[in-house]
Amino acid sequence: MKNGLQFDVPDYKKIRVIIDTDAACEADDPFAIVQALLSPKLLVQGIIAEHFNAPGSVQESYNEIRTILDAMQMEVPAFLGQKGKLEEDQELSEGVQFLIKEAKKESDKPLYVLCQGAITNVAMAFRTCPEIIGKVTVIWIGTHGEAPCEASFREFNAGNDIQAANLVLQSGTDLWLVPSNVYTTITIGIAEIQRRIAPCGEIGRHLFTQMIEYNMSEGAGWTQGESWSLGDSPAIALAINPGCGHYKYVKAPLVMEDTSSAVCEDTPQIRLYTDVDSRYILEDLIAKLELFSGRE
Repeated sequence: MKNGLQFDVPDYKKIRVIIDTDAACEADDPFAIVQALLSPKLLVQGIIAEHFNAPGSVQESYNEIRTILDAMQMEVPAFLGQKGKLEEDQELSEGVQFLIKEAKKESDKPLYVLCQGAITNVAMAFRTCPEIIGKVTVIWIGTHGEAPCEASFREFNAGNDIQAANLVLQSGTDLWLVPSNVYTTITIGIAEIQRRIAPCGEIGRHLFTQMIEYNMSEGAGWTQGESWSLGDSPAIALAINPGCGHYKYVKAPLVMEDTSSAVCEDTPQIRLYTDVDSRYILEDLIAKLELFSGRE
């Protein structure tokens, strides 16, 4: 038992996870990372920084990961991922090497890769070492979902590396997809973050501060002003509890240049989530933060 929790999870129910995150891209990734680190079911093997299609972005993501770990006084391996899209960076990053090594390990605990951004690192791992396809379950926040589906906006995660998106979608790996109409429903007010999360020690203050700073930046022009969608958090929550949402199996879509989903007949089946329980996701995060900080 740890992190202020007075319970543990039976060992046979625990799973290995790798978090793949564009942590510095916008304000929701850090919340998801923290939830994973505080969840006893998830044995976090490492965190890989993901680019967000901007020069130096993978380093920025890595720096944010280190900031979170320092604020929580936790030691978890962190790695730099690919510097850019598949077509731009052919050199195998330390993060991808780690992912491949972990996927090859013999273990009685399944490996999940929780993807909160572009999916370049997973795609590079699959392209480099196809034998690991099928040895991991990938939970990805991305795309507009089941085809056919026109893009009402450019879906950020798939759009940051469309080639990588299609490689993973067509790979045949066990893929759980959380599309845009689902991940945008994890809404929390900034006032609630100030009242319930900011008081939770150094990490609570960091989560609140980086949120309000980003909310006032030019990059936040798409937001509503005083609320946020913690859209990356379902990747963590579904690993903890796959039943905290409804899903169906569909043919993997083909992501087009505008990020619309096109029908592709010769594609594998994937698990597509049609909804998730936002109350459970948000309350689980906040309760764990309160217990971790001693603020009961």
